[in-house]
Amino acid sequence: MDTGALIDSLGFDYLWTWDHLYPIKGFHEGPIFEGYMTLAGWAAVTKTARIGLLVGANPFRNPALVAKTVTALDHLSGGRAILGIGGAWFATEHAAFGIDFGSSVGERLDWLDEAVMIMRGMLDGTRPSGREHYAVRDVVNNPPPVQSHLPILVGGGGERKTLATVARYADMWNVGGDVDAVRHKDEVLRRWCRELGRNSDEIERTLGAGAIVLRHDADEARGVAYGMVRNNLHWNGGPELVGTPEEIVERLAPFLELGFHTIGLDLPTPHDHETLHLIRDELAPALEARLGG
Repeated sequence: MDTGALIDSLGFDYLWTWDHLYPIKGFHEGPIFEGYMTLAGWAAVTKTARIGLLVGANPFRNPALVAKTVTALDHLSGGRAILGIGGAWFATEHAAFGIDFGSSVGERLDWLDEAVMIMRGMLDGTRPSGREHYAVRDVVNNPPPVQSHLPILVGGGGERKTLATVARYADMWNVGGDVDAVRHKDEVLRRWCRELGRNSDEIERTLGAGAIVLRHDADEARGVAYGMVRNNLHWNGGPELVGTPEEIVERLAPFLELGFHTIGLDLPTPHDHETLHLIRDELAPALEARLGG
């Protein structure tokens, strides 16, 4: 909770947590908290940052219940909730908790599209029903969210199904990868938007850039990163962005040119508050300068 409150006090726009029941970095049986309970705690100790899951695992919960949960979170936070959702990929946690993982990626993405349709309808005040997988019938969401249009963020880059779901329903899209891969995914999303009659510019692009460690000395940054690898057992590779603010600006700036002006950065345990201050004081202003503002 302390790190979430610090992030808010430093003026960051968004505060996200994962939606995993087992850690996905390091030893999978390590400690991790449930996502929506974490967000509820953050709602009580933050004032301005938008909060959400990056991203929710759709198979974990009935989508009508998700819309109801996020509506409650919107009230708890004074209108700062975002509904983040994706198809899910971590089979280990689904098997351990007895959650249906579906027979294929394609099936889970079909579930996702139907789920987001239900969520969007409930958040907008209609009475949606499920199509095939979900036995949701004429469901009512009362009270409505505080926000007149609570945003839905869809995560993923699947070109045949996920990006079509983004084009149909999403206000925000999150994807990761190198510059060429992200450029290609963005082009595919634009094609889906044209096909479906959606203005692609209505969808906020957000980049999942990975874990970050910043120091003015690159060797010191690498030392801190190594400590995180040891703390998160068996974390192959460690943090993705390690170095000085100047070095990381050069790695992230090409994504700005693609229209990805919202950059998500992971903060592994032990939470590195020095990195947070360097992001706020040096990295973010330098990236904003690249945008001309």
